[in-house]
Amino acid sequence: MSHIGFFWQPRFVMGTFWGWLAASALLISSGCETRPGGMTGNGPGGSSKPLKYAYVTNGVADFWNVAEAGVRQAEKDLNSAGKSTKVEVRHPPDGVVDQKRMVQELLTLGVDGISISPIDPENQSDLLAEIAKQTIFITNDSDAPKSERLVYIGMDNYTAGRQCGEMIKEALPDGGKVMIFVGRLGQLNAKQRRQGIIDELLGRSVDPERYDEPGKELVGDKYTILDTRTDDFDLVKAKSLAQDAITRHQDLNCMVGLFAYNPPKLIDAVKDAGKVGKIQILGFDEDEGTLQGIQDGVMYGSCVQNPYQYGYQSVMMLDKIKSGDKSGIPEDKFIEIPVRKITKANVNEFWKELNQLLGKPAPEAK
Repeated sequence: MSHIGFFWQPRFVMGTFWGWLAASALLISSGCETRPGGMTGNGPGGSSKPLKYAYVTNGVADFWNVAEAGVRQAEKDLNSAGKSTKVEVRHPPDGVVDQKRMVQELLTLGVDGISISPIDPENQSDLLAEIAKQTIFITNDSDAPKSERLVYIGMDNYTAGRQCGEMIKEALPDGGKVMIFVGRLGQLNAKQRRQGIIDELLGRSVDPERYDEPGKELVGDKYTILDTRTDDFDLVKAKSLAQDAITRHQDLNCMVGLFAYNPPKLIDAVKDAGKVGKIQILGFDEDEGTLQGIQDGVMYGSCVQNPYQYGYQSVMMLDKIKSGDKSGIPEDKFIEIPVRKITKANVNEFWKELNQLLGKPAPEAK
């Protein structure tokens, strides 16, 4: 059984979960034995050469463990369909340099395609061009629209940022002072999430190209964005930045974490400061600490992605393109996996579904 879509409904599909499941299966699997342009595969009638794909993340986090589970399911499904397939997964712990080293190693191995979440696409243009020159190249989670990638699989991060802004308004209907926390702002997804939040809170028009430089206070009619703090994926630093913000800004009302590991660190800092309920916490993704915080009422809500599908659909799309079929690539080269808002009202249902997908026991409902 294909695992596409489970409780996320892409914008181009209407109807029930099962309708989306069937449509997605057709989208990914149709035409897999077509081989124009001399491309070969290892299905019936094709070459028996094993296929090697690669999935490269932008760091080390539980978020990417969920994505890898999707990768492994896709790998299993392809092998069950008679295609000898191996997917290499790489988690760079030390930023751009580490990601480049891993990608070049994969290219040396002669992988048939790479799906990557670029750390800093503006400054990785040479590396991304190298991938496109040597193999099939797609992006997921964070895009590189100026590169030669064939398709981006993920959510609209600017829209997701605005949706997070909407939840901040729900949590603080009378307004307040907000601080944003993130690993790095070089990634396009981080820039767009942050800007979406800012634009929503300041009542601005929709403009995904707008960008407010960090380091200055942004003041609106009801909400003030004090600053954006970056931790470079350093988990100890992530918590210390949150603690420092609480100490420096005694009137701080809200803390927002843009990457998966940020909200749990914000939760820890707020608990340590004895300010549970006084400082609202919001963020992104489905880290267990985040879901536990929402369930416990310590955190208001999170905009969750679907990393499982980022991994699953990346591998299936690489395989489809390798077979010579690009019919699944939309005209705008964007396959949207929509964001979902998780609050205390639906966290138990969401967490149960997520754990079922990962083969884990359901969390205890509260």
